[in-house]
Amino acid sequence: MANALEHISEAGVAVWLDDLSRERLKNNSLAKLIQEDSVVGVTTNPSIFSAAISKSDLYISDITKNNEKTVEEIITTLTTDDVRNACDLFAQTYKDSNGVDGRVSIEVDPRFARDTKSTINQGKELWRIINRPNLFIKVPATVEGLPAITELISQGISVNVTLIFSVNRYKQVLDAFTAGLENRLASGKPITDIYSVASFFISRIDSEVDKQLPIDSELRGSIAIANAILAYDAYQTFENTQRWQKIASKGGNLQRPLWASTGVKDPSYDPTRYVMLLVAENTVNTMPEATLDAVRKTGIFTGNTISPNVLKAKSSLAKLALSGIDLEKITEALEIDGVAKFEAAWLDLMDTINTVLGNSK
Repeated sequence: MANALEHISEAGVAVWLDDLSRERLKNNSLAKLIQEDSVVGVTTNPSIFSAAISKSDLYISDITKNNEKTVEEIITTLTTDDVRNACDLFAQTYKDSNGVDGRVSIEVDPRFARDTKSTINQGKELWRIINRPNLFIKVPATVEGLPAITELISQGISVNVTLIFSVNRYKQVLDAFTAGLENRLASGKPITDIYSVASFFISRIDSEVDKQLPIDSELRGSIAIANAILAYDAYQTFENTQRWQKIASKGGNLQRPLWASTGVKDPSYDPTRYVMLLVAENTVNTMPEATLDAVRKTGIFTGNTISPNVLKAKSSLAKLALSGIDLEKITEALEIDGVAKFEAAWLDLMDTINTVLGNSK
């Protein structure tokens, strides 16, 4: 009997794992998730790599044998090796999906989130080092990240845009992505092998909004989903524009919405809510393993849960505004906090490397 992971996959949701470590690659747990749990991609971020490297002995020999390199160079070696091996593990998925899935993401140094040029340069360098067609270069959706997205896409590099919290910023991301394809077409280069996803963060929004709502408010736990539903509505609206149709006629692949931060932060919430209430075709849901397990065990599939709920989502956001809560202000603060958290994780990772090296750097 099919479980909810299989059902949502059939409904057009690409199931990705929000985790990667050398441990997973060595003990075949990732391979097992691919074979048994409909997993067709992986996302990573600085926090994931910091946890993986600090908690495992499997990286120590590579750290010590590269001790003539800078800490940043060692981090690049460790992370790109893991991502390249994961890309190889997903090579068949990539082939079977004609390039849509089988994707593994690696993020540029989060300290470059406000530095367009450095983001572009490192994005190109990571693409060169890993050298796999099923790679995504992860770029934060900061104002400074937007032109980097355009440039990387125009260079033929597939991009995962991360840390998107607002629908307005998401529309700017769609524009930046499309401009990259337009630039590439203008230079006479092909676009058929370029793919992208836009990672829209979910649970963190409810965490912040719920703090400002009365304990008995009907809006508690609903705003993050409503926000994502309106992002998907914007995606569908853009798909039907003349601008996109022109690119589609040249073989362009529209950037898919990806639901990230889908593990619940409030333990009173159903652990599957940010998956089962965000089902629609041409979407991605990247889940921590605990969420993946919960969906497999207790997820209740009820079909497309986005398209029938657009009006309800608009109503929820209107009620929130009437209550005096400024969602745009919250999402702006979440972007700043998201960048800061990834920077902190990166610095922790550097500390871990230094410790292994005996603080010699």
